[in-house]
Amino acid sequence: MGVKELSKRLLYYKRRDVQKAIVDSCKNREVGIKYGDKGFGKRPDILVYENDVLESVKKGATSFHISEERWSNPMLLSTNMKRADLDELRIGWDLVLDIDCPYWFFSKITAHLFVKALKMHGINSVSCKFSGNKGFHIGVLFETFPDKVNNIPVNKLFPEGPKKIALYLLQYITNNLIEIKENGEIIFDKKYKTTAEKISHLTKKNQDKFSPLSIVDVDTLLISSRHMFRAPYSMHEKSGLVSLPINPNTIMAFEKEMAQPSKVKIQHKFLDRSNSKKNEALELLVNAFDYGKEDLQYKKIYHEETAKRKRVQRTYDDLTKAIPKELFPPCILNILNGLEDGRKRSLFILTNFLTSVGWDYKNTEELLLEWNKKNQEQLREALITGQIRYHKQKKQKILPPNCRSYYQDFGVCSPDNLCEKIKNPVQYSKRKAYYLNKTKPKRQKLTKEQKEMRRKYRELKKQNESL
Repeated sequence: MGVKELSKRLLYYKRRDVQKAIVDSCKNREVGIKYGDKGFGKRPDILVYENDVLESVKKGATSFHISEERWSNPMLLSTNMKRADLDELRIGWDLVLDIDCPYWFFSKITAHLFVKALKMHGINSVSCKFSGNKGFHIGVLFETFPDKVNNIPVNKLFPEGPKKIALYLLQYITNNLIEIKENGEIIFDKKYKTTAEKISHLTKKNQDKFSPLSIVDVDTLLISSRHMFRAPYSMHEKSGLVSLPINPNTIMAFEKEMAQPSKVKIQHKFLDRSNSKKNEALELLVNAFDYGKEDLQYKKIYHEETAKRKRVQRTYDDLTKAIPKELFPPCILNILNGLEDGRKRSLFILTNFLTSVGWDYKNTEELLLEWNKKNQEQLREALITGQIRYHKQKKQKILPPNCRSYYQDFGVCSPDNLCEKIKNPVQYSKRKAYYLNKTKPKRQKLTKEQKEMRRKYRELKKQNESL
């Protein structure tokens, strides 16, 4: 971190109104404090006092993240907890739709359409904030949901609830708020438009109907328990901008420059608990849980797209030699050192990574069993052997998830210089192996006749130069 960036960060987090806004958002939530490229601090953690924000920044903190779930006591959370124990400790969860797209217009239009869809379901207390980099977070308070759905307490429906709602809303937006004309023009919400040619390279080929899912990552589809999002008014390390709450009705007018730390004013709240009505989201939740029983076509799109983001559907050339551990990326090495959290996710990551960098199944299984012994709590051996057996049945090699938020979630991402140039851990190892094995081509051996001809040529050249 440069002196200029540190000074800018300290100046911003020194503001009492910023400290208060961040701490207010942390009530009943688990907090994750990120320390730049060193990853997250120890979890679980909480923020109670405003001064703790600045003190954390002085120790190297760069941003603050909070859980979507609300807990009666976040400090009782543990990686060893079973699902039933988590359900008992969880007092609720807020719906946070995480919308991310490198194309700014489509990021804005998708966020706008989500807000529109929520309001069409009778939800007026919708929250919105700029994520701090490429997208938006759309929020709906837990207090707006009913106590039960299908006779199941709603506080226990995590992460199933947010996933079902996100999938349902994508289908609803596609069917009701997007119109495709015969001339290829695409109209969003009868107001904003573009042409098919402008987004043809972003969307799925031969797609009968345009879907926001084809160009925008709605990461809510892939959340798991204890998932976090950037706290409102926290800064973003990469962009240097603030994750700024905004009026959900002004998304299309919002520009990133408005989130410069020096320009930020505490005007809006994200997930303001004082602004909610009980059962306001009843229709949304019921429709979401009923959805999918008949609409198999859209369900198929969901499974295809989520699988695509979990593993890039691309086959790498087979390696003739296994890449050694010395060439593994930092995140994989951190996982192999043993974990307190994220063991099942890591099993999925390691299996796909090792088989993609030339390791056979026998050596992969041996390394996984060795790794499992280093974990604070070991996975069942049957889970590891079952993962290997499942992987053998696949015809194509599967890449591990792309960098880097997936790895940041459980604190194993500690990027080096090469990490900035790659998108997937497999690329890291293959690129390193390529550079190390790159040698100059051997000169071809000359015959006696060729050597004699070369000698005569050099003599003639000298004679011509002397003339």
